[in-house]
Amino acid sequence: MTRLAFHKSLYAGTAVDEAVKTFAPHATFELSETESAWVVQLSAAEPRKELRVARELGNFALGLTVQNRKAAA
Repeated sequence: MTRLAFHKSLYAGTAVDEAVKTFAPHATFELSETESAWVVQLSAAEPRKELRVARELGNFALGLTVQNRKAAA
């Protein structure tokens, strides 16, 4: 299982949620929250692909966050 923490000052929670939905076919996810971060634990259907799924999820969540901030400006 891989654990990712998305700092709330950098990532929108809605973007993290949308990224998890997008990557749902490739892994199982457990979502939680700390005071400062959105936490995602993932387990890929194929363990050898887990790190790649985690990296792509992070990139996708960041891209959505940037896109949403530009749209709101």
